[in-house]
Amino acid sequence: MCADTMKPATAREVVASLHDATFDELPSLIERYTDDPRSQIRQAVARAQKRLLAMREERDRVLGMYELEHELSHGGVALGVDEVGRGAIAGPLTVCAVALPYKPIIWGINDSKQLTPLKREALAAQIAEHALAIGIAHIEPASIDAVGMAVAIRMGMSQAIESAGIDADVVLIDGNPVIVHPREVTLVKGDARVASIAAASIVAKVTRDAMMVAYGEDYPEYGLESCKGYGSAQHIAAIKEKGLSPIHRVSFCGNFLETPRLF
Repeated sequence: MCADTMKPATAREVVASLHDATFDELPSLIERYTDDPRSQIRQAVARAQKRLLAMREERDRVLGMYELEHELSHGGVALGVDEVGRGAIAGPLTVCAVALPYKPIIWGINDSKQLTPLKREALAAQIAEHALAIGIAHIEPASIDAVGMAVAIRMGMSQAIESAGIDADVVLIDGNPVIVHPREVTLVKGDARVASIAAASIVAKVTRDAMMVAYGEDYPEYGLESCKGYGSAQHIAAIKEKGLSPIHRVSFCGNFLETPRLF
């Protein structure tokens, strides 16, 4: 059938195409249908314009994370480091170090706390596929009890950096100075500002969450699969009733037991 005799797209088809279009497809679709007189399509175009604006702002946000990393590394290799589980009362402190290439850009990357579990899982898979290096370290509860959280964080970061096995031009760490690497640079809220630190926060979170779900099968009374070892009401009530499991941090649980102990 020649183009002149093709049946025009229905309003439903146009609305669907605008709804499903990718970032690259949206501008031309909006331009094509912006003067269409049909009310359904006018409304769909307006929604598409708002979506395109939001997508551009999101892409600018992610590009800014890569640009800051490029600036801090002077165009070299940056190793981003972050931890999860600092405030938990059960389970390990998990630290991750990630080096990312500057291409391909991993769109949507962000501080893991700003992402849904499904989004974190999807991004973690992309990070694993494209990363130049990934290092992970777990500091177990007994070690945290023995040395305290500040030392545990330094231990975990040192181990994760070594595990990554890459000679980075700069080691970018979320938070305040830790003094674990001679080329260390720290940034407050770095997990929301620098791509490799965000990647480290995502991988650390996904890795530790999976561990806590597995621990939930071993110690089902504590609800670890949902609280991930943090002090939820259900978790604290279970500690008061059942006592501590081998994966609890004794030094964190003194307020919940008359005589804190490990079984």
